[in-house]
Amino acid sequence: MNVLYPAIFEYDKSEKRYTVYFPDLSEAITEGETLDEAVFNATEVLTLTLEGRMDEKMEIPKPSHHKGGKLISPSAKAQAALLMRWAKGDHSFAEVARALNTSWPSVARLEDPHHWPTLRQLERAAAALGQRLVLSMEPVGAQGK
Repeated sequence: MNVLYPAIFEYDKSEKRYTVYFPDLSEAITEGETLDEAVFNATEVLTLTLEGRMDEKMEIPKPSHHKGGKLISPSAKAQAALLMRWAKGDHSFAEVARALNTSWPSVARLEDPHHWPTLRQLERAAAALGQRLVLSMEPVGAQGK
């Protein structure tokens, strides 16, 4: 699964600014004078919104398949934390920790958007959850159309 949230960009000719909002996350709104600035700000606000929701243990909807707009991804740390949260599903930290032969705080850190997990940790955790870790690099600005 990719962590790409649809963002709607609206240009206001009178204000000469782009407003950006995310249909899946009502509190994630930003703006920019140029399209490049608006995309950069959208990435930042998406990351901060997802981190805030994770910190507050709030529900985080999976990205919808909203038509139109651009697809925006949050920071790599936020993506890793979300993917671990979604892959873990109803399994407890203790269950995953036993499968990985580690402590539950180590597993909990994998869902912390402020923690940089190693690729080895992510790969082992994915395997323990019946998943496969897939990495991708994309050119800047290639997120959606």
